[in-house]
Amino acid sequence: MTTGMDSRMYLEAAQAPKVVRGQLENNADISRRIGALLREMNPRAVVTCARGSSDHAATFAKYLIESHTKLLTTSAAPSLSSLYDAQPDMRGVVFLVISQSGKSPDLLASAENAKRNGACVIALCNTPDSPLTQLADHSLPLHAGPETSVAATKSYIASLSAIVHLVACWTTDQTLLGSLMRAPEQLAQAWDLDWRAALPVLQQANNLFVLGRGYGLGVAQEAALKFKETCGLHAEAFSTAEVKHGPMALVGRGFPVLMLSQNDESRAGIEKLATEFVQRGADVLLAGPKVPDAIALPTIASHAVIEPLLMVQSFYRMVASLAPARGLDPDRPPHLNKVTETL
Repeated sequence: MTTGMDSRMYLEAAQAPKVVRGQLENNADISRRIGALLREMNPRAVVTCARGSSDHAATFAKYLIESHTKLLTTSAAPSLSSLYDAQPDMRGVVFLVISQSGKSPDLLASAENAKRNGACVIALCNTPDSPLTQLADHSLPLHAGPETSVAATKSYIASLSAIVHLVACWTTDQTLLGSLMRAPEQLAQAWDLDWRAALPVLQQANNLFVLGRGYGLGVAQEAALKFKETCGLHAEAFSTAEVKHGPMALVGRGFPVLMLSQNDESRAGIEKLATEFVQRGADVLLAGPKVPDAIALPTIASHAVIEPLLMVQSFYRMVASLAPARGLDPDRPPHLNKVTETL
């Protein structure tokens, strides 16, 4: 049985600082070029298309693109192309496809359909010369290198950093770009943070919520997926706003809640909700702010857009240790394959 720290998941997640540093160097010119093309194009909307961890990166992209460009950004339903043969008008639309393998049939069908109907297709992909990169009008490589663990880690962080790089170049946001350039060093610091205080709460848990908001929602979705696929732990991700519409009725004494909060306009609401959950007797694990009687998980302060990348890096180290503590191997989740070929 793995100890967690000898798992491929752990070893690959530890590579994220090096991956992002190399990506920023290798993609500098192409990110500037695509950013300039997008300014010239002046698209009317952005549509994202992805599955699994990549779709959680797309959630992050929605908040970042819409808040920084003011463009409507929404998620495509790949089944509309692969099953229902829908033909929406995509003229003047950027179709942003995020994929590790670039091989999933439904993503390829969606990208091909979007391109046929007038979209500018941009692929963020970790596989050079994949069918997706050959199909796309423009391709932004993730440069994460081979990832053999079924659970995506470094490729997910690479997707987030590539999205930030693209948006910073598109909007010529030098503050955001400068913060991204410091991310490799901060990711290394985040990897060294100790989140083991979460283990006693989660080792015997059967269910939990993972909560975030805004830029942090996609990371909450990613964390919930990792709990499920590597730890056999039923976890559901919600926005801290959405959880109030019904799901929070489940939160009572001893119910675990992991809350992730970057330091922006969403923090005050997250602190208030964390305080309410603590008062109910819930086991609140809190990354970001500090609330009395919540279990504080240490974080690195950075730009609000960058902080979710740092939190998920710290999370990956913790969850790789949680899996064997629950008697599971994070590299061998049951019933799963590395490449999922959804039709």
